[in-house]
Amino acid sequence: MIPTPSDPLQGLRQAIDRVDDELLTLLNQRAALAAEVGRLKTAAAPEGIFHAPKREREVLARLEAENGGPFPAPAVRTIFQEIMSACLSLEKPLRVAFLGPEGTFTHLAARHQFGGSSQSLPQGTIQAVFQAVERARADYGVVPVENATEGAVDSTLDAFLDSPLRICAEILLPVDQALLLRPELDLGAVRRVYSHPQALGQCRRWLEAHLPQADRIEAPSTSEAARLAREDAEGAAVASELAAELFGLKVAETRIQDLAANATRFLVLGPKAAEPTGRDRTTLLAMAQDGPGALLHLLEPLARRGLNLSRIQSRPTRRKLWEYAFFLDIEGHAADALMAEALAELKGACASMKVLGSYPRAGEM
Repeated sequence: MIPTPSDPLQGLRQAIDRVDDELLTLLNQRAALAAEVGRLKTAAAPEGIFHAPKREREVLARLEAENGGPFPAPAVRTIFQEIMSACLSLEKPLRVAFLGPEGTFTHLAARHQFGGSSQSLPQGTIQAVFQAVERARADYGVVPVENATEGAVDSTLDAFLDSPLRICAEILLPVDQALLLRPELDLGAVRRVYSHPQALGQCRRWLEAHLPQADRIEAPSTSEAARLAREDAEGAAVASELAAELFGLKVAETRIQDLAANATRFLVLGPKAAEPTGRDRTTLLAMAQDGPGALLHLLEPLARRGLNLSRIQSRPTRRKLWEYAFFLDIEGHAADALMAEALAELKGACASMKVLGSYPRAGEM
């Protein structure tokens, strides 16, 4: 036991050091257990995916519920997600494809879901993310599917028309835009602001009020905007705080978007379905039979059983003129009794129907 010095502050610092040492010892004990789990899994299924999403969610939910403070509740999930990600990397690192480049909000969503120890595989298009998972170059994929202000991401919906992949999870990520600067640059010295056109539009009023002297220059992504700002002695970028971390920029202002409530929903793609959690969502791809009341025939089996339809979106099938596919989000899991009944009835009422996935409903970060 280290004697407490006469300086109270020094005594507290030494106590913190002892706690940190204990934490490090426990982390290594956890890592050793995870490595043993990996050894057993390898013996049972050498080519299997070691990630167990249901177990992970149960652990995080239990820890969040047991936290009595004063440690901040929102940080519990973040820290333990990183611990589990690091321990999983000792078993077999997860390969996660996402719509790149690095530093975008899709990259941030992937890190939120899988932690920083997963292997990031940025892809140039949404179709390339699907292909990376389909061809087993990645274990999971992360793609945007809708934005609260801009609506559906059609490229993601279209990719599902011919893909065998399942939706394993969803992520709801607030779109908090930040103004990023070189470390030595002051706000008043900014002459150019780089960003994706959508991000510039989301921050129009803030830019007009605080940087009226700066030209706005469009970039192919917010990540590329951060790179351009790093190379420009009088440049700034509208991008995520993750982009600041990756490109060595400082965060001059946060949450500069005009609408504070903006958020994007992302889907996690994988080869297997997720197990029921009691708080799930099911996404269907249905092609209605041509004729009067076709859409009503799709919706009526759900309404009669009290199943909540949270979203419906139509897309051309691209196979036949004026033929449309409907994407439906329904609260509940396909294994639930009422949902199973409704799906069986729907199958008979549709020209074709496919369950894209039943997965846990997301909570906001």
